[in-house]
Amino acid sequence: MKTFFIRRLRAQTQLSEEDLAAIEALPMQVKDIERRTPFVREGDRPSQCCLILEGFAVRSKTTDEGKRQILAIHIPGEMPDLHSLHLKVMDHDLSTLSKCQVGFINHDAIHRLTRERPDVASALWRETLVDAAVFREWIVNVGRRDATARLAHVVAELRERLKVIGLLQDHHFGLPMTQMDLADTLGLTPIHVNRVLQQLRKDGVLDIKKETVSFASAERLDHIADFDELYLHQHPMQ
Repeated sequence: MKTFFIRRLRAQTQLSEEDLAAIEALPMQVKDIERRTPFVREGDRPSQCCLILEGFAVRSKTTDEGKRQILAIHIPGEMPDLHSLHLKVMDHDLSTLSKCQVGFINHDAIHRLTRERPDVASALWRETLVDAAVFREWIVNVGRRDATARLAHVVAELRERLKVIGLLQDHHFGLPMTQMDLADTLGLTPIHVNRVLQQLRKDGVLDIKKETVSFASAERLDHIADFDELYLHQHPMQ
């Protein structure tokens, strides 16, 4: 059940087989959640961490005027609320994009595991640090890159993250996001997103159709995006 999570940890850390087995043995309640459904809300006091087993989810905040900003896209194998182990009140929402299978792991079980397995504790701490590194890059992306580079950067990032867990197929991958979702991610209007997509499609850089992203050249995409994967820290020596 924790296949993608284990795959991520194997790629990014040097945990022993015993450590990985202990993670695999964590008790977990699995729920199927329909698409576009909140499963953690701002103000909640969760007693469990969630693990995305299948599907895509987003972290977001909504202003008093009802405007949403997507702060992160979460893919299978990620635990988007590890910080809830120590920060008791959620300050944002977690919602599904696609139909998802989500595993819920009790905080007490994770605390017990990290006390017994210090290398696992270090690996989970590393996960939260990488999460923070991605936040920093997203701030730069929305604040300082033009609209074309913003979209290209998000696509390039997802390409690399999905590659690690085996969900990149040649030059395409699934992404269940509408143009409104992309607008809320990039800080643009849906009309602006549509114009950017049309130009990138015309230039042969990338296309998004039927919840699938396709791109012709990773090198060309990275150049347009000003993309450097270092901030993802997807290798043990980074």
